[in-house]
Amino acid sequence: MKRKVTMHNPKLKILVTVCCISFFIFSLFLLTSDAKIYIDISSPGLKKAPIAIQDFIGPHGQEMSDIIRNDLDFTGLFSYIDKDAYLEKPSAPFNRKNWTPIRVETVLKGTSAEEKDLDVTATLYDVYSGEAILKHEYKTIKAFMRLLAHTISNDIYYHLTGNTGIFKTRMAFIGEEKGEKSIYLMDWDGGDMKKTSLKSNILISLRWSKDGSRLIYSAERNRQWGIYLLDFKSMSERKVFSSLGTNIAGDFFPNGDEIILSSSREGNPNLYTVTLKNGNTTKLTSTYGIEVSPSVSPDGGRIAFVSDRGGSPQIYVMRRDGSGIKRITFDGTYNTSPNWSPKGDRIVFASRRGTNQICIMNTDGTGLTQLTTQGNNEDPSFSPDGRYITFSSDRDGLKGIYIMRANGESQKRITPRSIRAFSPRWSPN
Repeated sequence: MKRKVTMHNPKLKILVTVCCISFFIFSLFLLTSDAKIYIDISSPGLKKAPIAIQDFIGPHGQEMSDIIRNDLDFTGLFSYIDKDAYLEKPSAPFNRKNWTPIRVETVLKGTSAEEKDLDVTATLYDVYSGEAILKHEYKTIKAFMRLLAHTISNDIYYHLTGNTGIFKTRMAFIGEEKGEKSIYLMDWDGGDMKKTSLKSNILISLRWSKDGSRLIYSAERNRQWGIYLLDFKSMSERKVFSSLGTNIAGDFFPNGDEIILSSSREGNPNLYTVTLKNGNTTKLTSTYGIEVSPSVSPDGGRIAFVSDRGGSPQIYVMRRDGSGIKRITFDGTYNTSPNWSPKGDRIVFASRRGTNQICIMNTDGTGLTQLTTQGNNEDPSFSPDGRYITFSSDRDGLKGIYIMRANGESQKRITPRSIRAFSPRWSPN
């Protein structure tokens, strides 16, 4: 049985659909330079590129510029030159002689106009050549202003690095207000937060499909644990698995037709795959211990999961069919919540080290590095490019959602302190 899903915001339908389908921003490509990589993000000797971002002229200009600054600054690839040092006014034509004295390499200028739609032109200049690296015109409705700014950030990031940015991605998380838990969605930086009508006294384990069009999660309703699927295209929810005992959502397989979960339907929690079209289940593990938190590798060939078959909760890896089980964590007495990097070369997880901390390692368990040190930190999830990680933490009292670079740098909270937030999942697109 399906039920419609709503948001506690009149703009729900448009804004939620954005996170899984596309965006209604019309972009006119005007100018680009030859393919040139200004920032090699794979270089071990990487130096930050000095960039000046001038406030856009026109409606919402400063707000859009601030969003772009925040996007690019968090990457750690750019050195932002403060506005007080600018010799050139935002309204003045670009002149490279105004920027060479303060050692800026690129300059972003823009204008906006608003009638029925929001029309924005953004131009990125190369100070050394004096030429425009890119110039785009964007058109959208006012409700998509933040998305438009994130789109400009993505375009700048791509033209300077040759890589796709993550600035249009979203996050799903569980928020609790006045004892009621609900699913929320927000921009990657915490902006444009929306509360859905999906709620339960117990709500855990959010997981995105690989194309970003669906979420699965666990909820206890009418005294029964079920696995539910939220389809953003139809804005509907349906139950895809339930049984006696505890049922906890695990992950989607890449084809989107099958999920993995943990269920105690036969007594002890074990891992099962479920085909979404017909509900057929296949049991993958069978032990007297606890098997939980399954995470599917990007190619669908391997599964990381948590088991206490060796005496304490540790992370194991097995093939898709349940064979070839191998333990990969030996440091620490309690390791849980594994999540694969998008390239399938690393696993991030939570490890109890006095308090719970976020750690990262290679997929064979080598190269383990602790990334956090303050408070209790849980529920890690990679960004779609693998360069950033989101997680929950209670380091400042009330549990909230944080982000950091994948090396542990620049940890910051992105949810307000008015809401208890946990179990974040970064969208794949």
